[in-house]
Amino acid sequence: MPRHTLGILLLILVTAIWGSTFAVVKTLTETLEPQVLIAWRFLIGTLATLPLLLLWRQHGPQPQASEAQRSDSGLLHSPRPRSLWKDGLLVGAWLIVGYGTQTIALQTTSANRAAFITALSVVLVPLWQALVARRPLSVSLWAAAALAVVGLGLLSWEGGALVGGDAWALGCAVSYAGFILTLERTASQHAALPFTLLQLASVTALAWLWALLSGAALWPPNAQWSGLLYLGIVATTVTTLLQTVGQRWVSAAEASIIYALEPVTASVFSFFLIGERVGLRGLSGGALVVVATVLSQWHGGVPTTRADGTLNPPHAPHGQTTLEADRPTPGPSPES
Repeated sequence: MPRHTLGILLLILVTAIWGSTFAVVKTLTETLEPQVLIAWRFLIGTLATLPLLLLWRQHGPQPQASEAQRSDSGLLHSPRPRSLWKDGLLVGAWLIVGYGTQTIALQTTSANRAAFITALSVVLVPLWQALVARRPLSVSLWAAAALAVVGLGLLSWEGGALVGGDAWALGCAVSYAGFILTLERTASQHAALPFTLLQLASVTALAWLWALLSGAALWPPNAQWSGLLYLGIVATTVTTLLQTVGQRWVSAAEASIIYALEPVTASVFSFFLIGERVGLRGLSGGALVVVATVLSQWHGGVPTTRADGTLNPPHAPHGQTTLEADRPTPGPSPES
């Protein structure tokens, strides 16, 4: 099988797994407090990801010096590195806000509605960037914002009046947008896997602190362990591994389109796992949100870029996005 095709299939699998988590988390919130659920989920995920770090240290690529970093005498002068711990904690703080608001949202709103509202984070990223830079919005961004608003309206019309969980889901979208922007600023400064693991560890520590201070019961019922293990191992460690491999052979533009299908897969899993149904208005609204997420990352038919002219990494509506700092230079043919 060509590597490009394999990469696409791996990212589709990752997106489907992410989509399934909405129904799983909603089921778990029936008996677990959000902070306890997040604490156990990320403790399991962190421990399961540790072996990947050990493999990376043994077989991962060694950093090489660029010509720009060498002086005339041949000595290497590296720029002052960013703090891995500081950046990991900062990104982890954004993540726990995202996962916390999403988990609270799923206590009172439907899984499919939460998934589509969360997907708005991808639309919010370029809007946030434009407002901070005080530059006018492009036609594509205006169109994406308009489609997102109309889509959100149709989703609300489908499921009745807005509930508190919808507001929490919108807060999740905002926090995920902050996570993506922070990740883009820090990703190139660190190796992907160690930085990802530190993010998971940061979320784990903050979640356990939240759980301990809340006074909630910490030990999950026996029936909930299967869901927690799925979230921690499959939806965290396995997706990190598959995403790291898949994005090596797939362009950022292709990955962005695949990730935009996450709320669609969430609706499918929500139907089969917990019996949630989506009517015509809900499907129409969800479709508009998906189109908005894809459109928001394209200006004039090309992917959005950073200020230095390099392509932005693909944005996933889910809060967990594998960094691309270790992506190798593409070979002559993706089919090899």
